[in-house]
Amino acid sequence: MSASVRVSTHLHSYTGGESTVEAEGSTLAELMADLDRRFPGLRFRVIDEQDHIRPHINVFVRRALVRDLKSPISPGDDVLILGALSGG
Repeated sequence: MSASVRVSTHLHSYTGGESTVEAEGSTLAELMADLDRRFPGLRFRVIDEQDHIRPHINVFVRRALVRDLKSPISPGDDVLILGALSGG
């Protein structure tokens, strides 16, 4: 069983316009690797070169904000990837 991943609008160009996709992995890192296999370039928009979640990205697993790629993912979990809004 996989996790349901919702992505914010600015990432839809990587998911073929889809706002919700399925991915597999027992950790957030594995889930992101699976997403990148299916949607090349998506991981780079979320994870930086040092394997950290980019500062302007918020990832929620089961409605809890996570910042660690080692965070566990269980089958059926809801994952939300949001780009932070800014302005002035």
